[in-house]
Amino acid sequence: MAKNHIRPGKTMPYTAGSDITMGTVIEFADMIGVALGDIADGDTGELAITEVWELAKDNALAISQGDQLYWDTVNDEVDKTDTNVPCGKAFADAEEAATTVQVLLNV
Repeated sequence: MAKNHIRPGKTMPYTAGSDITMGTVIEFADMIGVALGDIADGDTGELAITEVWELAKDNALAISQGDQLYWDTVNDEVDKTDTNVPCGKAFADAEEAATTVQVLLNV
């Protein structure tokens, strides 16, 4: 393996500024990560930054497979508002009444 390879890149370390519960979405400037375990304030844990995750969504919004999705940091849910944090593409359709959507993270 090349000497400059760091890691596969499916996860990244994250130092918590407050207690974080497993499954919590953490937003950055232009991407999100999902906590793979509980992370205590000041500790470092791993965030998933790829693969498909089921996330909360705006239940007044129909989503089609392939739609670009965004993370609403105020309501802690996925929507299609491009001024929010980009979070990935819809992996599957989600009907308007659905409360979750499958998201391929950060693509």
